[in-house]
Amino acid sequence: MAEAADFQGTSPSPARRWLRRSGALLAGAPLLAGLLQLPLSTPSQAAEKASAATAAGSSGPVDVNLDSLSPSAPTGGDTITVSGSVTNTGKQAVTDAHVGIRVGPSPLNTRTAIDTVARRTGFQPGLDPLEVGGKYVVKVTRLDAGGSQRFSISVPAKDLDLGSAGVYQLAVSLTGRTTSQAWDQVLGIERTFLPWQPEAADTKTRTTYLWPLVSTVHLTAETGSDAQQTPVFENDDLAQEIAPGGRLDQLLSLGSQLDVTWVLDPDLLASVDAMRGGYRVQQENGTTVAGNNQAVANAWLDKLEKTVQGQSVVALPFADPDLASLAHQGKDVTGSLSHLKDATDVAVRTVETIVHVKPSTEFAWPVDGAVDPSIIKVATSAGADKVIARSDSLRETSGLSYTPSAARPIGGGTTAVVADERLSTVFQGDMLKANDSTLAVQKFLAQSLMINLQESKNERSIVVAPQRMPTASQAQSMAEGLRALQQGNWSQSQGLTEAAKAKPDPGATTTVPPTSSYPSALRHRELPRSAFERIQATQAKLDKFRMILTDESRVVTPFGLAIDRGMSASWRGRPAEAADFRQGVETYLDGLMGLVHLIQKSDAKLSGRSATIPVTVQNNLVQGVGHLVLRLTSQQPTRLKIGNGPYDEQQIQVAGEHSQSVKFTTSTKANGPVQVVAQLYTEDGQPYGDPVSFEVKVTEITSTVMLVIGGGVLLLVLAGFRMYTQRKRAAARQTEDAENGPEAGGGSKDAEGTVDTDTTEDSEAGPERASASESGADDPEQPSDPSPDTAPESADPSGTGERVDR
Repeated sequence: MAEAADFQGTSPSPARRWLRRSGALLAGAPLLAGLLQLPLSTPSQAAEKASAATAAGSSGPVDVNLDSLSPSAPTGGDTITVSGSVTNTGKQAVTDAHVGIRVGPSPLNTRTAIDTVARRTGFQPGLDPLEVGGKYVVKVTRLDAGGSQRFSISVPAKDLDLGSAGVYQLAVSLTGRTTSQAWDQVLGIERTFLPWQPEAADTKTRTTYLWPLVSTVHLTAETGSDAQQTPVFENDDLAQEIAPGGRLDQLLSLGSQLDVTWVLDPDLLASVDAMRGGYRVQQENGTTVAGNNQAVANAWLDKLEKTVQGQSVVALPFADPDLASLAHQGKDVTGSLSHLKDATDVAVRTVETIVHVKPSTEFAWPVDGAVDPSIIKVATSAGADKVIARSDSLRETSGLSYTPSAARPIGGGTTAVVADERLSTVFQGDMLKANDSTLAVQKFLAQSLMINLQESKNERSIVVAPQRMPTASQAQSMAEGLRALQQGNWSQSQGLTEAAKAKPDPGATTTVPPTSSYPSALRHRELPRSAFERIQATQAKLDKFRMILTDESRVVTPFGLAIDRGMSASWRGRPAEAADFRQGVETYLDGLMGLVHLIQKSDAKLSGRSATIPVTVQNNLVQGVGHLVLRLTSQQPTRLKIGNGPYDEQQIQVAGEHSQSVKFTTSTKANGPVQVVAQLYTEDGQPYGDPVSFEVKVTEITSTVMLVIGGGVLLLVLAGFRMYTQRKRAAARQTEDAENGPEAGGGSKDAEGTVDTDTTEDSEAGPERASASESGADDPEQPSDPSPDTAPESADPSGTGERVDR
């Protein structure tokens, strides 16, 4: 039949024409049937066909917000209410529109399918479910550009014709027309999930939800000098967090209504507790002012104490140290790992003292649950034998078709408690908008139900470890999702300790990923090696300082905690603030240590072969210091010796706010200047504080000068002896004259032929006699008259009481 048709000029036979017409009719039959059926299709189906070429893969000109879906996990007798708004984000008005609900006819079958649906944008016919339609729509007559309209649609669950338990797609869409496209089409859609478990599951998943009370660093190392050591805060932000409506207040209130495992940072508790007795807040100009939120601190801690009684409580090491940073950057810095052990020991005492519960400290929690061998080693070095990892780090490699239990033995007696990554990160986004919160809640419930449906006969233990410091809005979304889960029919709550003891799945991976697989995004945010070097330098200074204190607790305790705070994971992403904090701790410690110092000395002159040099130690601390040695060293011991050698040492003890002077004996051998250095040392020989250097100018006393000085001293002694003998002779003569009386002729001649004048008689003779005596030569000489004073006589030593020049 084909041959003749291939030749031009030949006409087909009647039989051939009939076959062609029959074929054309058969080929056009489907198209004709489609045209005949088009008017009979529903508006939504027609809109889907019209939207296939125009809206697929795009979000459309209408933004659909799903603000609430209640109940989040419905059962058979419930009525599902969906509320939200539609907003025209395009440039053309939307007319003849309506908002409708779409529910999938069959459940999704994998967790990956849930992720795929959540990532889709724009309406996709065949993938998005059909509209329920009927009376379950809201009319939108006109929606101008930029305009919005609220909607609320309620549908009894029984009218959705849901089948077996499972996770169903649920979408809300707006179908309408625009000026340029005057036919029905889907102009906007929002997707979520409807977890459907109408009856209690035969086997329920045991779910552990960690509820963290963690904050950033607020306390400084500085304290007041008063007996209470009034704490000083960097700012008053913590008061805002724990005040009614604050982030930590909401976390506490929301968590108190849920069955969770509390994860506490003891530093947060210690900081709030420090506010209760009075505190001060640093200002930008360096001064401090009194804080006034004591009542807020009391109320929050009282509420926390009541809430955690009888609950599962895990305490992180004090200040939540960054385990990954310590493993990757700090482990090779001598002494760094010791801080982790100290922080763990402090954690138990802090929690027990403040909220009166004994926490578990057997769990370590690296940032985002990311682990490698070095992190595991560091995390367990302080006594923890369980590490909270996450499934995107400790990935399954054996191709399991279900989500295994959290507990995994990873060797060395250590258990990795692997939190589910999807459940743990679902609330990390911005939850301020009701739409985002609703979608997160429904996705959380959908993933949880899918886990339970994977192995419905095997009970498993799942752990959820959310972000360390959720915002208030994130906490509200977390609480909403967890509340719905705990009221649902497929999950049962349990504590973290029980989850860690659960029987591991034999097929679950137990291999810790290599260090090279650690996420680069996390590594770039780690504390640098220099941070740990600075921390260790500060610790070395603190160790030196504590040796000299009489009450080391006043310094060691606040500074030890401040050093721990310098390693906190909360510094991630804030390198400048972290460096300032660590530098501030060291600077303040330097200032305190400097309050015990040597007072500067001026140059001195030293004459003679020996002398003493005083050196003064000043203590401006409130408490006394001791266990110090003061050493004075001569730089030229051949010229000047200190004690019996080049230096001498003395033990020092100085009371608080006092000073003490210490004298050192010196001896000289030659003239000239000598440099002398005073230095304080601790008892173990470490220098303490800055040395004090001064010059001593030595002037030696020669032997000639010493002979001259000695001769002068001898002459003084002899002169004094002569004075003594002359006074004695004079007293004897006076006594003899008194015994002889006037008959003796008024005078006597001494053995040397010298005659002492009787001054008594002269005074008794009266003025006249005295005048005659003064005239002398005019009177006739009497044999009995005394001889006149001679020059040698007047040269005798003067009487008692006169000064002798020497």
